[in-house]
Amino acid sequence: MSVTDKIAARLPRVMDRGERPPVVAAVRLHGVITPQSSPVARNTINLQNVESAINRAFDNERLIAVALLINSPGGAPTQSALIAERIRELATKKHVPVLAFCEDVAASGGYWLACAGDEIYAHGTSLVGSIGVVSAGFGLNGLLDKAGVERRVYTAGENKVRLDPFQAEKPEDVEWLKGLHADLHEQFKAWVTERRGAKLATGEDLFSGEVWTGAKAQQLGLVDGIGTIRSVIAKRFPNAELTIAEPRKPLLAKLGLAGASTRSGDLVAQVLASVEERARWSRFGL
Repeated sequence: MSVTDKIAARLPRVMDRGERPPVVAAVRLHGVITPQSSPVARNTINLQNVESAINRAFDNERLIAVALLINSPGGAPTQSALIAERIRELATKKHVPVLAFCEDVAASGGYWLACAGDEIYAHGTSLVGSIGVVSAGFGLNGLLDKAGVERRVYTAGENKVRLDPFQAEKPEDVEWLKGLHADLHEQFKAWVTERRGAKLATGEDLFSGEVWTGAKAQQLGLVDGIGTIRSVIAKRFPNAELTIAEPRKPLLAKLGLAGASTRSGDLVAQVLASVEERARWSRFGL
């Protein structure tokens, strides 16, 4: 035996390329869905924040499936749709199945994201559904009156300041908002129907905005089964390696400075955003 052969025999055996295990790449989609990016935000979802993680998940030569780990009370419908469309685009291009896993909550926009999966799984205690549309704001006109502040707004176009929080609410503006909600609701229902099809149960209004446990959601056809990512992947792809693609955190969040602000306007905006985020989670007891 040559010296080279003797050295090679003592080295740990390295798997040939063809023997490397297949990969299931998981993407975490955790937080409120919002178009507002911030250098300090920790738990928000929008296409800008998560696209790099989605691209990394699909860009693996040993890929056999992609998993979505969803924990979201919802948020902006456009961002929900953009992310779901990007996932479907890559799934079609790569010819791989997408499995969605609902964790604590996959509600409203969170369920919109789940429907990007070819199959949806949930824990029996997960909260799933809320197929509806909601918007919220603050009425601050009384606050200005008490403070003795007069706000002046000049517009060209009578509808430029609909639902201005610093003005009294107008019935015609509320009716306009309801019409907008109805349009968005129809698009949401169309997406769920397109993705779930004949799996959806009949005889119960699935689009009322109601929320169900994962166990009940399975009976209604909103999810395909009860299980966690590890239990399902172990059964479906027993030889696969599971990898997690995390969205990149903003710089200040990495440094532990989330919430820092140098301007009072920034601080007020962050406080209001935090209150709204807390309200979205609290609707589900979280």
